[in-house]
Amino acid sequence: MASSGVFCILCYDDGPPKDAVTWCTECEVFLCMDCEKHHKKSIMSKDHKTMSIKDYHKLPTFMQEISSQCKDHKKKFELYCSFHACPCCVQCVTDKHQKCQEMKPLTDILTQIKSSASVQLFEKDLKDVKENFDEIIKYLNSRLNISNIQKVKAAEQIRSLKNSIDELLNKIEQEILDDLENKHSKLQSDMDTFLQQLEQRDNQISQLQSGFSEMTQLATELQMYIGLREIEKTTSEAATYIDALTKGDMFDEKNLDVTLSPSLLSILQDVKSFGDININTSQSTLKIKGGRNDQAQNLALTYPGFEEIKPTILRTLTIPDNSKLARIAACRILPDGNYIILNCHWLEDSGHLLLFRIDGIFTRKIVTFTDSPNDTCFVRKKYSGCNIRIRKPNYTGGYKEE
Repeated sequence: MASSGVFCILCYDDGPPKDAVTWCTECEVFLCMDCEKHHKKSIMSKDHKTMSIKDYHKLPTFMQEISSQCKDHKKKFELYCSFHACPCCVQCVTDKHQKCQEMKPLTDILTQIKSSASVQLFEKDLKDVKENFDEIIKYLNSRLNISNIQKVKAAEQIRSLKNSIDELLNKIEQEILDDLENKHSKLQSDMDTFLQQLEQRDNQISQLQSGFSEMTQLATELQMYIGLREIEKTTSEAATYIDALTKGDMFDEKNLDVTLSPSLLSILQDVKSFGDININTSQSTLKIKGGRNDQAQNLALTYPGFEEIKPTILRTLTIPDNSKLARIAACRILPDGNYIILNCHWLEDSGHLLLFRIDGIFTRKIVTFTDSPNDTCFVRKKYSGCNIRIRKPNYTGGYKEE
């Protein structure tokens, strides 16, 4: 048989330790098979209840640690203090519970405890609490899954926006580059055409200039005369052409310049982040079972003794010097915090309903009675009622009260 890991306490010092097979709930000791036999035969312990080691280990750990003996005095618990809700030994009563009035035999408290309604209630409480924890864990796991899904969706939104921005930037970048290329091509084409025109005129002047010395040496006077007239015409036209170019806009410097969109430039200054990640709170959809209102009450009800009730003064009422209180029949605190006092004079057979402020200062007499009232009640706002004794003559000539 496999070892239980628990050894008999009684024969532990007599030799090799023996595995315990039972636990005595009265003696609170582990017993091996031999000691259990002697334990059952002993007059002192034959009626003790025992349980197997297997059943003992089924008990919760905190119950295994519960002892029927007082840890302070090493005596068996015999009494139960209802005020402190704890078991006591005889010595505990002397040391700690001298003023406690509600001391009961522990056997009265424990009688039929396993079959009491409290067992079913606490079993249901455990079931409800366990179901609540299961529901909470299930709910929180679902919230974790939802949070993960929200994270994925948020990342997709961020990437989607970035891709949209990239696509837009690529599109408008290509548009402005195409515009730059077109304008540069037109500017270059115009300048090439203008240069060709200038080069043609320059070649014409160069030819006249290169043949001018030969003309002066070899040409006849007539040729010289006509040639000079031709040169004069050509140079005059060239000078006029240059003068026209100078006065026009052909020599204006045409520079390529780019003006970037202010909206795009503002991104570098105004946009400091891609966005914000917020944790928004909404009302929980979790539904759990509510606990009993009396769940915190003890198994044994406790009530404070008369000497443990400590009254305190809440307000002191100030009585006028010209008034006296014969008998306060009733006192009421009104909804606005003011007080009314029913002051009765039995000897004078009269009474007064007095009004005091919330700070206890007398205000006024509300009404004076010609008979002696017994009580007051609050009826509704600004009104209170009084119960007045009505006395009628009886057959003996006296009065009876109604």
